[in-house]
Amino acid sequence: MQTEPLTLRRARPSDAANFARINSHPEVQPNLMQLPYGVESRWRQLLEENDQPGRTSIVLVAERGDDMLGSAGLHPAGNAVRRSHVAQLGISVAGHAQGQGVGKALLRALCDYADRWSRILRIELNVFADNERAIKLYRQFGFEHEGRHRGYALRDGAYVDCLSMARIHPQPPAIR
Repeated sequence: MQTEPLTLRRARPSDAANFARINSHPEVQPNLMQLPYGVESRWRQLLEENDQPGRTSIVLVAERGDDMLGSAGLHPAGNAVRRSHVAQLGISVAGHAQGQGVGKALLRALCDYADRWSRILRIELNVFADNERAIKLYRQFGFEHEGRHRGYALRDGAYVDCLSMARIHPQPPAIR
């Protein structure tokens, strides 16, 4: 049996139901900073806002056929001019698609976008300290551990630690 290839594309507002489904799944939601029971209308609003002129966020989805398997995005770290070279990474992969290269494909595409097509020098992320699979993936793409936040977030009734990681552009652009 031949598996359809994995394809990546920009997220659309019509993907909102899939965002709510994936990010609310009990295998996925605990490793995100999302609250349980995501609502399609809220995801639609966020995705519509990303399409507005002047927005610098990029959100990609990975799919096989009609099955959305995950998403990842780079978002501005804030409005401060002196941090305009920084993006924050968010990523989620459906429970049934984890360990199949979906996260790797999304991260590869976003790092390529950051390095070759935008003014992003630094990509930052936070990851729960016990999410070893994600930490391993981030390290493969040059993310380094920068700090530990004790009791960072409430997850399933307990305060848990989070790691700060960042990746600096490996070959920042220069004038030729």
